[in-house]
Parts: sequence; C-alpha cells; structure tokens
Amino acid sequence: MHELSMANSMVDAILTTAKTNNALKVTEAVLEIGEMTMLNPEQLRFMIDILRKDTILEEAEIIINMIPIEIECESCGFKGETRTEENMDHLMAVAKCPKCDKTNVHIIQGQECNIKTIKIEREDEDA
Repeated sequence: MHELSMANSMVDAILTTAKTNNALKVTEAVLEIGEMTMLNPEQLRFMIDILRKDTILEEAEIIINMIPIEIECESCGFKGETRTEENMDHLMAVAKCPKCDKTNVHIIQGQECNIKTIKIEREDEDA
C-alpha cells in the first residue's frame, strides 16, 4: 500500500509550501495522479484525510485529477490513450498498444504524481 507514503509526502509538501508562504490555512489542493502510478484515488484521499487532521490543511478541498495513459507505439506508430495490464509476476502496470498489442511503447503521460496547485488564505499584509 504505497498510498500512505505518497499521501504523507504530499501532505508534507503542501504544508511546507503553505507555511513558507505564511498561510493561515489551505483552502484547496489539486493533485494530478497518473494511472500508471497504480495509486488508488479513494485510498489516497482517505490517507490524506487522516494525515491532515489538526493542520491548516484540515478543511481544504482536495481535488484528485486522474491522468490517463497516453502512449506512442514504436512498432505501429499508434499515438493515443491506452489502458494497462497488471503484470502479477512483477507487481507493476504494463502499457500496451491497443492497436498492435505490443509493449514497446513510449509513455507520453500517465506517470504523473504532482501537486498542481495550492490555494491558501493568509493575513492581510497591510494590516
């Protein structure tokens, strides 16, 4: 369950950024999670909810945008979205070309794990 370690890293990064910018509270955080990360968005949200209790992130809206896998096939030239197959021998996701079924593909997107934006409230600096 790598959702816990990822949630912990994200909460830490959001709180560090917010505190660096003198935030009183975080009102929103937008996360981008690629499908190839194999992170379960519901489990990730659950872990974030536990970790943000009693912090300036506690009441923030957490938005998780899942990024689909987009590939370019080196065999047939297909370029577009695809799905993964779970390879239980290696416990990882494998991207395949939906046109020719080959796995020698260049992954264009779908491996992201980013904090895209953070919205904060801070004290009026003129006061």
